Amino acid sequence: MKRFLTILLVTVVSAGLNAQEPKISGAKLWKTLTEVTYEISKDEYGDVYLPVFSKEIQAVEGQEVEVDGYIIPFEGMFKPTQLIISSLPISECFFCGSGGPETVMEVTMKEQIKYTTKRIRIRGKLALNKKDPDKLMYILKDGVFAGLAYDSY
Repeated sequence: MKRFLTILLVTVVSAGLNAQEPKISGAKLWKTLTEVTYEISKDEYGDVYLPVFSKEIQAVEGQEVEVDGYIIPFEGMFKPTQLIISSLPISECFFCGSGGPETVMEVTMKEQIKYTTKRIRIRGKLALNKKDPDKLMYILKDGVFAGLAYDSY
């Protein structure tokens, strides 16, 4: 009986530890997020490009993920619990350079984060924005700072 309880305890603890690991992270997450196409819709202002997410992207929706990238400063920042993170450095990001909309993500942090120009890692739950053109198509909710990303690529 004691051996059974020990095995049961080890199994439960192991399952709990594995549940905290992100399903997908780093370069693999950003690569998956590139698998998006667009369909044209209309609103009161004209054409709107709405994202059509691949099955691989849809499979990650609502999952705990770890994203690495650069904080992109924007007007209204710094509410240090709301930020934008880019897979590319600022000179190449969607807003300032050659990156596409799939290279950036809105992030809502659980706690304040200090701005840095270094590549960082954040864990949270991925949400997909299919309809609201005033928001980015990828949103990370309940973000937690996971450290600097030294060897992401």
